Amino acid sequence: MLCSILVVFLMIKCNSDDDSGASKPQIVDTGTISDFGSINVLSYSSSQIIEVKGTNLSNSIIIDVSTNFEVSLNDSDFGDQIEIAASDASAGNVSVYVRFSPLENSVGAVSGTLTMESSGATTKTIPLSGRGVSIDPVITSNITNLYFEDVNIEQYSEVQSILVNGDHIESDVTATTSSTDFEVSLDNVTFLSSVTILADNANEDTTIYVRFSPSATGDVAETLTLSSAESEDTEVNLYGNGLALTHNYVTFDQQGLANGGGYTRFLSQSFDLHTDLSNIEQIKMFVQIDCPTTGCDDWDRFANVKVKDQATDTWFELGRYVTPYWTGTQQLERGLEFDVTDFKSLLTGTIELRIFIENWTSKADLITVEFDYIEGTPDYPYYAVSEVLGYHGSSINAVPYGVEHDADLDKQITVPANAESTHLRTVISGWGHAGPNDSDGRPCAEWCYRTHDIKINGANTFVHSLEPLGCASNPVSDQSPGNWTQDRAGWCPGMAVPTRVDLFDSSMAGSTFNFEYDYEDWENDMSNGEAYYATSTYVIVKSNTEITAATIVD
Repeated sequence: MLCSILVVFLMIKCNSDDDSGASKPQIVDTGTISDFGSINVLSYSSSQIIEVKGTNLSNSIIIDVSTNFEVSLNDSDFGDQIEIAASDASAGNVSVYVRFSPLENSVGAVSGTLTMESSGATTKTIPLSGRGVSIDPVITSNITNLYFEDVNIEQYSEVQSILVNGDHIESDVTATTSSTDFEVSLDNVTFLSSVTILADNANEDTTIYVRFSPSATGDVAETLTLSSAESEDTEVNLYGNGLALTHNYVTFDQQGLANGGGYTRFLSQSFDLHTDLSNIEQIKMFVQIDCPTTGCDDWDRFANVKVKDQATDTWFELGRYVTPYWTGTQQLERGLEFDVTDFKSLLTGTIELRIFIENWTSKADLITVEFDYIEGTPDYPYYAVSEVLGYHGSSINAVPYGVEHDADLDKQITVPANAESTHLRTVISGWGHAGPNDSDGRPCAEWCYRTHDIKINGANTFVHSLEPLGCASNPVSDQSPGNWTQDRAGWCPGMAVPTRVDLFDSSMAGSTFNFEYDYEDWENDMSNGEAYYATSTYVIVKSNTEITAATIVD
């Protein structure tokens, strides 16, 4: 009795396994479809055949082809879709005929797909291709737009290619660019503004090589025209962007700055920079901060780069920044960027630079400073710069805020008679957590938002608003656990301190005027130490004739 029950149990179990193992629907195709070759438009090719069948199908197989191709079950009645009944597909292989039938405008390389679908089955796709041949004379290219990477003016891009083919062309085909910024070649050696494909080769695939050599900066959009005597012109759009030629000079290179550990907090050194400024439109300075194996300094520190004015033996502040917490500026490809064109009269030939970080630990930041001299047409060929306010020694070697002090913020400025443009350049950053706090809880001068005025002859003329910059969006974002996301007043850790440029409405040529930097009124109650504003201001004069620096009188 036990054996009978066991046999019945095993039979039931086996039958259950068989029922659950039923196969899913499948579409099976055999054979391949090759490229159909060249076929006249409004005509069709010979058919190619694939065999199709199905297993465990509950619905028909639907076969679709894309535009320019046709499909049939009898090699006679063609369309863009056929249907194979599930019973026919399950009975065995069904022949499917496919042909290429390019439409009138489908001249040149044509691609498409054949798709087989049935409910529950995996969709099958077969690629289709051919080449439509015009029944009229025509020139075709494999692309209509050609894009080049940015290229320095008077330099050459990487070579790109276009595949050109003619149909029913009996004369030479010329390929001509619409400007000298683009050149073409048939051998990838000799490049000209125009090349000729001989008539004997006009109806075959011909590779035309194209390169970009911009003559000026900015975007360039031109055309490559393909023409012959008996066809309409075919055009390929050419695009590129010309960049100004740049001369790069690396000065300090991975120079460590720290307070101890074999380092110092500042370093001065001489360097040889660009000597001919006649065609230099802009000078940019880049400061990259790297970290030694011991790691960067933990804090946000006041830092700057200075150049010596040989005429006055004074250090002028080229750019100021605040170091990031714990890290460098490696997230930026070239570090912090400063436009220092205003100082071009000092940044030529042999110069002396000084770098400084107010670091009080032995953990160093490694500083690299480089300059880009960018060619172009200067706004004026001659510049001169004078220092008006030079309170940029450190965060606290600066102007005390909210207390009586002896900093001289009133100057008299005389502009040379041949000046054609005059502007002021100011960099300002606050330091300290002094009280009383503002109504929003912000102490001064690191955190408190303020508006300062520059008075010219006693009148408020220029305004400087020390407002939030959006520190949390700083791309130098790996500063944890530092307090880097909170907005300071006009600066952020790991960013360049903004340069504020104030252009006079007139050239101010030959004039003498009074200057005063006026900080917004606030009184320090000395409840939490002192507050400071590190402030540098320069007056820059420009001219089409040689010019001397403005005169500054205390």
